[in-house]
Amino acid sequence: MDILKSIEHEQLKSKIPDLHVGDTVRVHVKIKEGQRERIQVFEGIIIKKQGGGVNATFTVRRISYGVGVEKTFLVHSPNVEKVEVVRVGKARRSKLYYLRDRVGKAAKTKEKIGARIVTNEIVIKEEVVPGESDVVEEAQDIVPEEPVKEEVATTDTTTEETKTEE
Repeated sequence: MDILKSIEHEQLKSKIPDLHVGDTVRVHVKIKEGQRERIQVFEGIIIKKQGGGVNATFTVRRISYGVGVEKTFLVHSPNVEKVEVVRVGKARRSKLYYLRDRVGKAAKTKEKIGARIVTNEIVIKEEVVPGESDVVEEAQDIVPEEPVKEEVATTDTTTEETKTEE
């Protein structure tokens, strides 16, 4: 089993986007047409997330020309170039299958009030550059010196002037 886990670990992306059900996202997907390769954008609402590890997927739904279209993407797929969060949605369920029956504005989720659109990424595995760990260890050995305290004598000239004028 260790061999399988090591092979799966190699296939994982180092950083994946922090996605939640109900968010409106823009997924940039690589598409091969013959020998050419281009990027196509698919924008819609995440209706479900499932699986874990290499097999983690998320399904995005959008309505195109009056027809509902759903696409399932692998989170760690090399064909998924990037995922942008367009709108943070408010969802109280883990699967939003009820959106399939709705049309128009009713097919959208409410926006989370006060939510900022931040592209958070979850770090799954850290890339270690050879020789970089040695520098970190050396920096920890150095103890910073305590700053020297300087005494500055200040005289309050405004109070002295007011006393002399009286």
